[in-house]
Amino acid sequence: MTNEVKTKSRNYTIPLITITLLFFMWGFITCMNDILIPYLKQLFKLTFFESMLVQFCFFGAYFIGSLIYFLISTSSGDPINKVGYKKGILFGIFLAALGCVLFYPAATFSSYGLFLGALFVLGLGFTVLQITANAYVSLLGSEESASSRLNMTQAFNAFGTTIAPVLGGHLIFEFFSAADGSFSAVATRIPYLIFAAILLLVALLISRVKLPSFQTAEEEIEKGFGAFKFTHLKFGVFAMFCYVGGEVAVGSFIISFLEQPQVMNLNEVVSKNYLSLYWGGAMIGRFLGAISLNQSISQSKKAIYMLGAATLVFLVIFSIVDLTFSQISFFLVFIVLNFIAFFIGKAAPARTLSIFAAVNVVLLISAMVNHGELAMYSILGIGIFNSIMFSNIYTLAISGLGKYTSQGSSLVVMAILGGAIVPIFQGYLADHYGVQHSFIIPVFCYLVILIFGAYCTKYLSHVQHDADAKSGH
Repeated sequence: MTNEVKTKSRNYTIPLITITLLFFMWGFITCMNDILIPYLKQLFKLTFFESMLVQFCFFGAYFIGSLIYFLISTSSGDPINKVGYKKGILFGIFLAALGCVLFYPAATFSSYGLFLGALFVLGLGFTVLQITANAYVSLLGSEESASSRLNMTQAFNAFGTTIAPVLGGHLIFEFFSAADGSFSAVATRIPYLIFAAILLLVALLISRVKLPSFQTAEEEIEKGFGAFKFTHLKFGVFAMFCYVGGEVAVGSFIISFLEQPQVMNLNEVVSKNYLSLYWGGAMIGRFLGAISLNQSISQSKKAIYMLGAATLVFLVIFSIVDLTFSQISFFLVFIVLNFIAFFIGKAAPARTLSIFAAVNVVLLISAMVNHGELAMYSILGIGIFNSIMFSNIYTLAISGLGKYTSQGSSLVVMAILGGAIVPIFQGYLADHYGVQHSFIIPVFCYLVILIFGAYCTKYLSHVQHDADAKSGH
């Protein structure tokens, strides 16, 4: 029997707000990789393949960290269950802060190897946070509303990724850059020390907040490989591999894509603002997803709330990016398409996942075959349809695992390895066949996600948050 909180009606608002702040910070720092890639590429005269080692080391740490976690859980029981979610989250924050601090010696000695080492440690910290914080959010309420809660916290994660290209890009490309405008490794020292300090402040806040405990009785801790008996979990792990790989690959190449003469021929200072639109789209979609997948809101109110949220977030993005309204007005079309896709999905996580993946396949093909603004709009529109994918794949994959939930969660987080592997393959294709043609790799990733959504629609009816869920079927 789970020793959750004794009263199921307990208010989880304060813990949820606190964890959401953490999601914002790690979204911000993760997206800084998209700024580092073109920066380090020019600084160290790297090929596309070599520059993608940034993502390989960062997301490779997710695989190593979660593999270690999984092996411990199979031999000795779930570590998080033993120490508690709060201690696990704090350990992850401290490890991530250490990774940020390690940027100082890397920049001082101007060593690409040290930069990669710092990114690996940073990735290990975020691995612990992914395993603990995502599962923790899913436990802060009913299973039926887990996707909605995760979409809300992921929306603030996306808010961090939206700000990062503009603020982080300004700090590295402009504010802390050399006076003559040349590239220098020291431009990364102060920004990452600031990030470390903010992470430690968040850790201090979390340490002072009373977080509810969710632990399993010691005699019920499961060892072995029991989680592997769930087919939807194994499929979900592969889908998460493809999702993170596709999202990271697209985000990593946006600046290089917009630099292409046949696309927009933009420099880094301008294109970083469009990168913010890509991540800003994810933020809009996640807020809309949190509303759409919330079964406590009536259909009539959902449309009103979603329209208000989309308008508000669009205005926030407009105030952040250094672009005119005419330059970002095309995004309104994608917001409308996102609305339509949500209502076709009918608040069912699996069905909505398939629809969004299908749209991204079409957008990627458009980005590959078109030029100029149409190609740019197509690649930037992918962000808003990425929005609900992480939370929906995650909750679908671990749904119904019971005592294997934490073990299954570590397997899903292990699949974030896709963010290390897929960009490497795309980098190889970009070097040999051009940046535009290299987007064939993410096309295959989103096709896998489409099929996973269709599979869950058919075989996981118990997590479809539609009329059947309301009637108890």
